[in-house]
Amino acid sequence: MSLVVAARIARRELRGGLRGFYVLIACLALGVAAIATVGSIRESITAGLKREGALLLGGDAEMSLTYRHAEPAERAWMELIAAQVSVVVDFRSMVVVERNGETERGLTQVKGVDAAYPLYGEVELDPPMPLDQALAGDGAVMERVLADRMGLVPGDRFRLGSADYTLRAILLREPDGAGDGFGLGPRLILREAALEGSGLLAPGTLYETKYRLALPPGADMAALEARAVERFAGKGMRWRDARNGAPGMTRFVDRMASFLVLVGLAGLAVGGVGVSAAVRAYLDGKTEVIATLKTLGAEGRTILLAYLIQIGALAGLGIAIGLALGALLPLAAAPLMQAQLPVPVAVNVHPAPLAEAALYGVLTALLFTLWPLARTEEVRAAALFRDASGRVRAWPRPVYIAATGALAAALIGAAAAFSGVPKLALWAAFGIVAALGLLVLAAWGLRRLARRLARARLVRGRTALRLALGAVGGPGSETVSVVLSLGLGLSILAAIGQIDANLRGAIQQELPERAPAYFVVDIQPDQLSGFLDRLNRDPGVSKVETAPMLRGVITGINGRPATEVAGDHWVIRGDRGVTYADRPPEGTVVTAGEWWPEAYDGPPVMSFAQEEAAEIGLKLGDSVTVNILGRDITATITSFRDVDFSTAGIGFVVTLNDGALSGAPHTHIATIHAEPEAEAAILRDLASAYPNITAIRVRDALDRVAEVLSALAAAVAYGASATLVTGVIVLIGAAAAGERARIFESAVLKTVGAVRGQVLAYFALRSAMLGAAAGAVAILAGGLAGWAVMRFVMEGSYAFEPVSALAIVTGGAMATLLAGLAFAWRPLAARPARVLRGRE
Repeated sequence: MSLVVAARIARRELRGGLRGFYVLIACLALGVAAIATVGSIRESITAGLKREGALLLGGDAEMSLTYRHAEPAERAWMELIAAQVSVVVDFRSMVVVERNGETERGLTQVKGVDAAYPLYGEVELDPPMPLDQALAGDGAVMERVLADRMGLVPGDRFRLGSADYTLRAILLREPDGAGDGFGLGPRLILREAALEGSGLLAPGTLYETKYRLALPPGADMAALEARAVERFAGKGMRWRDARNGAPGMTRFVDRMASFLVLVGLAGLAVGGVGVSAAVRAYLDGKTEVIATLKTLGAEGRTILLAYLIQIGALAGLGIAIGLALGALLPLAAAPLMQAQLPVPVAVNVHPAPLAEAALYGVLTALLFTLWPLARTEEVRAAALFRDASGRVRAWPRPVYIAATGALAAALIGAAAAFSGVPKLALWAAFGIVAALGLLVLAAWGLRRLARRLARARLVRGRTALRLALGAVGGPGSETVSVVLSLGLGLSILAAIGQIDANLRGAIQQELPERAPAYFVVDIQPDQLSGFLDRLNRDPGVSKVETAPMLRGVITGINGRPATEVAGDHWVIRGDRGVTYADRPPEGTVVTAGEWWPEAYDGPPVMSFAQEEAAEIGLKLGDSVTVNILGRDITATITSFRDVDFSTAGIGFVVTLNDGALSGAPHTHIATIHAEPEAEAAILRDLASAYPNITAIRVRDALDRVAEVLSALAAAVAYGASATLVTGVIVLIGAAAAGERARIFESAVLKTVGAVRGQVLAYFALRSAMLGAAAGAVAILAGGLAGWAVMRFVMEGSYAFEPVSALAIVTGGAMATLLAGLAFAWRPLAARPARVLRGRE
């Protein structure tokens, strides 16, 4: 019966309109819209990747091999199961252009194709022409960025290895480009047959052959994969198919979207502060109504239900608006996404991300409204007859505290379950809760400090400043809501700014100091002596490191498939660099076990990288099977060692004894530490003497990584901007809610002799103090978050970045100042007599 009565009361209350609830609706709508939009875009990209998997992969299935082509029997088996087979050879090399007596070189990712390429889709060229025509004879096509860098136009000649080629067209789009993953150099395509005589595919040279299969309609991918794995067991074959044509892109999209959803949840937390403040302000204005209902016999439970229904209906409206925006925004942005993204996008209304966003919205609304709603039980009927409503206990009954805790756990659990990165979600939730706690403490401390300073001798005679301090520290001020809402949004931006600055600093400044100038691959064994002789004679070269290198796939651990033991760990995905040594390389730190003795000729043994071994769960004595050149080598782990990949130097996860690999065809890699002024001569001499080698300038590679990081930072910053906008809405709501009180304050101040300038200065100082406090706390919270991410996630060093911190404080002060001034004009214009007479 109480539910029926509560519903009737709620319906009648709602007749008064939405006044007082605009902030609640806007906060929920914006937070839900951000999460729904990110989820919808992720679903659209994922659906596009699945729908166009064959196009992205370049075939219905792909069987790839490292260092070799398929043997005749293997190729015959592929042609038996497929309607058509196309082979692609993929490797890195150097484009060489000689012009006016000078030589220019540029890194490129070469794709040697056959006449059947591409099986699906079309290659877009400029000027438009068939690919067969562009690649006829010694023809080649390359991406515009490479052509512009080398000063080439169609018709120009260039060298690749020991052979010359003609640029016939500019490569605008390759259908399987997104499925090829990240490359250090722009793409160049030519016929595989044209590579003969170039010297680029010598024995041991690092290259990969990819056999794309066009399968008959209705082919059972899972069954074919099982047959292929069985047929090519121990041959180093890796299988991919159209079910996930671009796994790297899929992982990137999933992780990026998950992170942005977590940022959206932080925005909902900011909105929740606004929701809580709006509900509290609304209920404060309903004190007499609640007291009247209790005088007439209404139970506390009925009153709570009535306002819960009312606020639930309004929260539902905000969530519905957010879901509508989350569904419509991706549809509106579809043409832009399809034009800008390198992958197909299946833009549609996707129910799953909308349902996820709705769940987050409902849990957030309940979490932040239950606490202030519980305070309706504290209102007494006596509030009608005396001012007894001002003091209620700060903590509701234990049942509401327990319900609030359960809702918080449900929200965090949902984020962990749906994000796909539960560990990150839990840490993000911990960070948000910690930031909120820090902001609450800061607001409490600010009020205490402001009250004390208001009585200090220092501010005597400074009327506006003293009034502002008293208002900030006084009861009923908006200090907590402003510091919480704006502070959390600024904290996220501060953390992003600190992380971005530290990553850029590590890449552009710290790393190059210890990183080599060049990373050189594909040095043939008979070239190594001359290669080292040239470098050792150069006074500009301070250090040269070399190591033999092969590529291998870790296929088994302790007799079990590696994927069953290590899951989707990066060491197991694809092939990895493998080396051999008869003694520990210089600087090696063995953390456990012992290195094998020199001239060891027993069964294969292995040293494994310590950190990666711990992540996979390896221990001394375990056996690991590595497939190299189609041969399975099972070795026993005898030691673990530290491997620092952050130096951009030579680092291998797996090192075998020399007897296990020294007889296999292989090349060497090298790192060259040199002075900047010596780099050009080194590259010229080495590339001229050994045209088959590929020298990767580390600075250029770091620039490519920096570009990717910049894009990631921009995406996260855009996501965080929604959080900041939510904070500004809460800030505006707090300023609007306090307008009535400011009118009365202005009237009193004018009555006692204050002029408009003094009143305006009081309002401005009050707002600026709150914004500066929120910004200062945001610097602390953002700095701590940035340190934690750099230290524990990125495993790098951290240095405080002051420029973005200063911008955060300034921005916070300006935001609150503008919001305060925007709602100061009515109080300034109010006539004291009319205001004071209305209060009688």
